[in-house]
Amino acid sequence: MKSKLRAAYELACSGYSPDRVVADPELDEVFLKECRCLGLVEPASALNRSLLNLRKQGGLRGLKSKRSTFLEEDEYRFAAEIAARFVERRDALSLDDIICDPEVATEFDRLADRIAPGYRPVEYRWAALNLRKGRQLKPEVVSRVIPAETVEILEVASVDLSRLPAKQGLYVFLTKHSTLYVGEAENLQNRIRKHLDHSDNKGFARWLWGDGPSEILVEVHVLPSDTSTRVRRALETELIRSRDPLFNIRR
Repeated sequence: MKSKLRAAYELACSGYSPDRVVADPELDEVFLKECRCLGLVEPASALNRSLLNLRKQGGLRGLKSKRSTFLEEDEYRFAAEIAARFVERRDALSLDDIICDPEVATEFDRLADRIAPGYRPVEYRWAALNLRKGRQLKPEVVSRVIPAETVEILEVASVDLSRLPAKQGLYVFLTKHSTLYVGEAENLQNRIRKHLDHSDNKGFARWLWGDGPSEILVEVHVLPSDTSTRVRRALETELIRSRDPLFNIRR
């Protein structure tokens, strides 16, 4: 299998690295097609993962690759981070799991485009990989141990507050450029409503007063009903440390 993976990669890569081939839908389509022609029948996600593992094992030694650089990455890097963390949290997946599975990667692309529209899938995916390489996308470990029941991202300006879950959980207010505020609540509906009516966080309240809710999203994590207050606050603390919100005090 390794020799066939290497052959398929050489035919598809156009001089780019394995990471770029897997992250780029156009190159990946060619790579997977070449794999099929060589008789490899494994699922696309498994073939992509095997290619990355082959690189790590030294199976592509001797092949040179050109550098991948994209302009304006600052404009969509945060969107890539939020999309990656959202899918990781909701589905308990790693970034490699996301990038290697074409269907999951497409969902990641849609979410990143929703936050910072107008860029190509490969740009969002490469930004996420660069964040991990720079150790700016560290796993949220506590969140993996205690999974949420549901995770969703909503546009604050159009959200029907009465339809928000009246359950315990976590919430994250954000824009396309930064995280604004992270909180935990026994009743998410009541807590988010209070923030939007008149937040008791003065910095966030001033921001809302000056800029309004039109550009704000809220990421809502519903936790199991038996989650203790102590655990809920531990999850909040981890999110504050990983997301670095503007209006929270670091603990």
